[in-house]
Amino acid sequence: MDGQSAGVSRRRSLSALLRRVHLGGPVSRAGLAEWLGVNRSTVLALTTDLVAAGLVREGFPELTGRAGRPSLVVRPATDRAYVLAFDIAVDRLVAARVGLGGEIQDRREAHRARAGVDLDTVVRVLADFGRDLHRTATPGAVCVGLGASYCGMIRPGDGMVRFGPDLGWVDQAFGAELGRRLDLGLPVLVGNEAHLGALAEHQRGVGVGVRNLVYLHGDVGVGGGIIVGGELLGGDGGYGSEVGHMLVNPYDGRPCGCGSRGCLEAEVGERALLDAAGRPADLIGRDAVREVVEAADRGEPAARDALRTVGDWLGIGVANVINLFNPGMVIFGGVLREVYRGAATHVQERIAANVLPVSRTRAQLRVCALGDDATLVGAAELGFARLLADPLGVRVG
Repeated sequence: MDGQSAGVSRRRSLSALLRRVHLGGPVSRAGLAEWLGVNRSTVLALTTDLVAAGLVREGFPELTGRAGRPSLVVRPATDRAYVLAFDIAVDRLVAARVGLGGEIQDRREAHRARAGVDLDTVVRVLADFGRDLHRTATPGAVCVGLGASYCGMIRPGDGMVRFGPDLGWVDQAFGAELGRRLDLGLPVLVGNEAHLGALAEHQRGVGVGVRNLVYLHGDVGVGGGIIVGGELLGGDGGYGSEVGHMLVNPYDGRPCGCGSRGCLEAEVGERALLDAAGRPADLIGRDAVREVVEAADRGEPAARDALRTVGDWLGIGVANVINLFNPGMVIFGGVLREVYRGAATHVQERIAANVLPVSRTRAQLRVCALGDDATLVGAAELGFARLLADPLGVRVG
């Protein structure tokens, strides 16, 4: 092996080791050697490099009661490297400082008015949050990345919001503007909220170990993220997995923000549920959706009928994605967590009736484990991507 090939191989090994510690938490040298398929001297050399770079620490585990000298445990240096993560939903703005290892160290949150194209307001609020989080970080800690989740279609590479139907964003330079206002010398990497939610649940949530899954994220509309063979299905231009705009009701469908009618998100989104339950037009938001689910639990006829209707349409959508992708798991995130809990019977009835038996028996239906933070966690992982790909390229020690 020549010097260049050896360097690439070593960088890949360092990346794999740091990623394992970052996602999986403390692990012994022996465990790392087994996981990487290398000998302990190789693990020693790799961890020595990462310790010197300030990315991991080594120490003995807590007493286990077992005889013999325990293997040293490798831990992420959560206080030395961090990212700033941003989550931009239709009705809220969230920023967080997230340490290596995935620990949310501090956060800020603000209400977002549904006021149309509000790029300047969003960037100003998030930049203020980001600078404050950066200023209050542990002395000596280094910001190694910036990641953001946005509720719309994002152009890969530059963070341009090509289409955000719920508030009318079209070709808004969100990533570039936020990066300019933060002025930290780092690009803001931006991803679609459902794509990042899928990655987060796959890496840290209920989908850990599941190679093929579909994540459905409900906000005002519905987004989708699809993991195939452990990798996100992005599509040719990065705009793939838009299952919310799958046509489910072509003849009598509700109008959708995308300009079509009868899309899945039009039939199961926030407004569809609230209208079906007879709630007034000015009643909106996550709490309003939860109230309908709680009212159905109490036996309110209108709320129960609304969940039955929405659950039927959701079941049709889920049946389609199971037949198409044969996932091992379908995960409901955002407000769809609440909707699915209230409409699970109706969703499952549709799946039983409309999914091929060979696929139906394999697909587990779950609510997301990361709750409302799934998309924020995904944004943080986007921020860590450069460090994890080349650990010694961003030195923090």
